[in-house]
Amino acid sequence: MSSAPADRIVTTNLRNEMQRSYLEYAMSVIVGRALPDGRDGLKPVHRRILFTMHELGLSPDRPFRKCARVVGDALGKYHPHGDSALYDALVRMAQDFSMRMPLIEGHGNFGSIDDDPPAAMRYTECRLTQLSAQTLLTDIESDTVDFQDNFDGSQQEPTLLPARLPQLLLNGSSGIAVGMATNIPPHNLGELVSGLVALIDQPDISISQLNEHILGPDFPTAGVVLGRQGIRDAYRSGRGSITIRGKAEIETITRSSGVERQAVVITELPYQVSSQSLELKISELVNDGRLEGISDLRNESDRTGVRIVVELKRDAYPRVVLNNLYKLTPLQVNFGVTLLALVGGRPKVMTIKEALEVFLNFRIEVIERRTRYELNKVRDRDHILQGQLIALQHLDAVIAVVRQATDVPTAKVELMARYELSETQADSILRMQLRSLTSMEADRLVTEHEGLQIKILDLEDILARRPRVLELIKEELLDLKTRFTSPRRTIIETAEGELEDIDLIANQELIVLFTEQGYVKGMPCNTFNIQKRATRGKSGGKVKEDDQVQHFFSCSSHDTVLFFTNLGTVFALKGYQLPMGSRTTRGVPIVQLLPIPSEAKITSMLAVQDFNRTDEYLVMLTRQGYIKKTDLKSFAHIRTNGLIAIDLEEGDELRWVRLANEQSDILVGTAGGMAIRFHCDSEQLRPLGRTARGVRAMRLKNGHDCLVGMDILPWGQEAEGDLSEVSESTDPPELESEEVPVNQGVPCVLVITRNGLGKRVPADKFRAQNRGGQGVKAITLHQKGDQMQSLRVITPGDEIMLVTNRGIVIRQSSDEIPLRSRNAQGIKVQRLDEEDAIVGVTIVAESVDLSTEENSGGL
Repeated sequence: MSSAPADRIVTTNLRNEMQRSYLEYAMSVIVGRALPDGRDGLKPVHRRILFTMHELGLSPDRPFRKCARVVGDALGKYHPHGDSALYDALVRMAQDFSMRMPLIEGHGNFGSIDDDPPAAMRYTECRLTQLSAQTLLTDIESDTVDFQDNFDGSQQEPTLLPARLPQLLLNGSSGIAVGMATNIPPHNLGELVSGLVALIDQPDISISQLNEHILGPDFPTAGVVLGRQGIRDAYRSGRGSITIRGKAEIETITRSSGVERQAVVITELPYQVSSQSLELKISELVNDGRLEGISDLRNESDRTGVRIVVELKRDAYPRVVLNNLYKLTPLQVNFGVTLLALVGGRPKVMTIKEALEVFLNFRIEVIERRTRYELNKVRDRDHILQGQLIALQHLDAVIAVVRQATDVPTAKVELMARYELSETQADSILRMQLRSLTSMEADRLVTEHEGLQIKILDLEDILARRPRVLELIKEELLDLKTRFTSPRRTIIETAEGELEDIDLIANQELIVLFTEQGYVKGMPCNTFNIQKRATRGKSGGKVKEDDQVQHFFSCSSHDTVLFFTNLGTVFALKGYQLPMGSRTTRGVPIVQLLPIPSEAKITSMLAVQDFNRTDEYLVMLTRQGYIKKTDLKSFAHIRTNGLIAIDLEEGDELRWVRLANEQSDILVGTAGGMAIRFHCDSEQLRPLGRTARGVRAMRLKNGHDCLVGMDILPWGQEAEGDLSEVSESTDPPELESEEVPVNQGVPCVLVITRNGLGKRVPADKFRAQNRGGQGVKAITLHQKGDQMQSLRVITPGDEIMLVTNRGIVIRQSSDEIPLRSRNAQGIKVQRLDEEDAIVGVTIVAESVDLSTEENSGGL
């Protein structure tokens, strides 16, 4: 045996060689086998299987093909590894208990949740599902992704698939690499689309806000997620532990002998837990004496679903047995989330927002590449059409050139020289048939050319403007949501003792002040104690001489406060997000809290407790008297940059917004002391969309009058008379000082003037009439320059707060304000300094406790 030549021996450090070789091996496993790509959410093996099936034409409308054929093609062309691993990956993509949305449709035995193995690949058949065909492989021929050589350079395979949905989160992924592992749970398609749309509309959205759209994992085997803290941890840091329970109920069953027994019936299992392993564990625990009270165990599962019956002994406590099953068996397991994927070719642990951003950036790139590909095709076709149209314009000369040429190359050169044509255009002219010379064909070419020019401009606009690309992505996502979404399967329950974010904030009643210059602050309601009528009150906060209080209302810390602008847009903040202050502070500019445009002004503010009320509406009234109502749920998800609430005519602006339902009545008042009442049902005011303008609410008597307010009669109090009997101009004779009796609990209308006069009028004194009328008198104004400032609906016992433009606040019981007729003038409610005036009235909720000692004195 001869020794190796000296020039072929390389001396190296063993430590360095082992380190380098192991690192190359580790990276090969990480990138090439174990971890999914953050963009299309697939590992190479899944990507190669799906691309192979696409090449074989196994679309959802084609016949099934043997799995052995798919495995063989993928193995021979793209994936040089074992056939069993390849087949296992194919089988998993077809199992509806492994994938939330299966990517392959299987025909034959593909295993079961009982841990039964699938049949051999020579027996089973497969094809692509509609979801994978339309969300993973569409546009793959449109130069949307890069291709690379396969392992031997004989074929080209895609480095990615042009995914339209975030497969990384939709179906999840798991894999163990060298020194790291990924474990991503599946999610609901509809929730993911909602989260992506919210991210497109609001790029700076927080993870907590995303969590309102993407509630948590949605496992194919359903089950129950116990607690939300693990979900929050996983979404915020990329790592977390989620507790999953199977669904079990305690039932009374009857044996064949007629004896009744209690039993724990399990109908849903935690994700990746087989019924066989659960049965085995229960049997072991019973035999070891660690689990007592069980007399029999039966698996009654069939094609309709899982049903495992754990029959109990006569003296067993069912709830104790069930709790022990949760504690000791796989009926309750922990799913350790590690949101790890390849980003830029490197492994990275991501938050839920980062994962969506990675997919969204990839989708933007795909749309731009597809658009560029389509643009080039359209330009090439239009280039040929332009040459053919030139030939038709000079038809006789072109025919003469072709007839005089000795051969085709000579004719082509002559045409290119005479008419400045490209080689492609000259070739297309020489290939034109005689039938294309007819006038009808010529018109068709002109029409096609004009259509292509329009399409070119549209495609160029998409490439030039990012908002167009994002809009296309939104349209595709919403279309896919409509076609493929399914209801959530996994229930998310709050664990015992677990606190929500909002639970950490005390729910207290607040008074919110907003000034004309845009300063806002909240104060605890018990900052102001009850005072006697006609006192001056004391300051509710520092207000600059050139500023004044514009809006004044009460809410709770947990409410959502809606800010409506004069431009018809709406913004939202939680009550606890408002800056808190004392009576001596001015507040914080609203522009520091919300991205309100400089030309917009806040004209109405409203607190909403629950957006899921299907019977509630937002009623909006503009300065020019247009009114409309819109479903409250339409405002459940308001972007950071606002939402359109109403369409306005030029010169009009949104002024008042209130909550109402179909049984409510609407009360609208004018500065001249007039008021109109009409029903809020669909006959008088039908529901309209967010972008609608509305209809006419009230007709003013003269050009000097204007609307000053709107409120709702939500108690369904019957108005005297009916619509057919009401005359706009008839007011019954009433004495100005007449005291009007009223029943306890019957709503009244509180009328307050700018000069501090006020009274209560029974609501039934305002008769219901048709929308669009002039209304009836609500108060008689005697003082010069006085006008009706506020029209509010109250009940006996309510407390009210009044604020002046200088920020002076007084709180008093509404019972101290006497009842008067509609024609009465009213009495002094608050004494005002010279040049001061009432600007706002709000009603304090009954839940506010005023009995604290610190508030027993005056302000």
